[in-house]
Amino acid sequence: MEESNIFFTPFNRLDLMLSNAAKEVYIFTIIMKTLILCNGSPPSKQLFGECLEWADLFIAADGGGNVAHSLNTLPDIVIGDLDSFEYPDSESYMVLFDPDQETNDLEKALKKAIDEGAMELIVLGATGKRLDQTLKNLSVMKQFNNSFNSLVYKDNYGDTFILPDIYRKELEPGTQISLFPLSGEVTGIHTEGLKYSLTDEKLMNGVRDGSSNEVVSSPIEITHKEGDLLMFIARER
Repeated sequence: MEESNIFFTPFNRLDLMLSNAAKEVYIFTIIMKTLILCNGSPPSKQLFGECLEWADLFIAADGGGNVAHSLNTLPDIVIGDLDSFEYPDSESYMVLFDPDQETNDLEKALKKAIDEGAMELIVLGATGKRLDQTLKNLSVMKQFNNSFNSLVYKDNYGDTFILPDIYRKELEPGTQISLFPLSGEVTGIHTEGLKYSLTDEKLMNGVRDGSSNEVVSSPIEITHKEGDLLMFIARER
């Protein structure tokens, strides 16, 4: 592969320009936004490019390194048990082997992001393909959500994240959104600006969820009292 076809993240470019001492100071100062790429359904080139441009650090979770290569991009770090990652002929980034079978590759990548000082996270490739792995990654979201200022899973269909107790956002009328009780039960839900409104109501897995709702006025506001409320905002296609 020709070097001219490889995209370098800001982290890669720093490696070419800074001394080790300067890199340590710079990395400690600016690594706030981290992109993690997993081995689920791959993002479109457009979505991947937007997220890569946003990020200060790009971590591939095991087989996510293969996806990065298919997108002609070098991650800053590959981490996992490396059962899926295919080593390139020559490495120009860090590869970290973590054999722990009690954690999946996304957990390993998130822990590494914490070590690097990340505060805002976008995760691509956490959904799609095997349903059990998607469900596991949603559990991982709940596990790590409070470790960051923001943790968002993005795919070609939309954005998924856990709502704070009070959430307010400008969204275009007609935008499709869904609410799910990730903790099993969420109580005291109140919504404004949605077609199917909730007023101090409860969502419970297997009983009632809030899928396929629609924005009718903006900004929307969603509040809840107890539980972890997962929100999906559909992407324009």
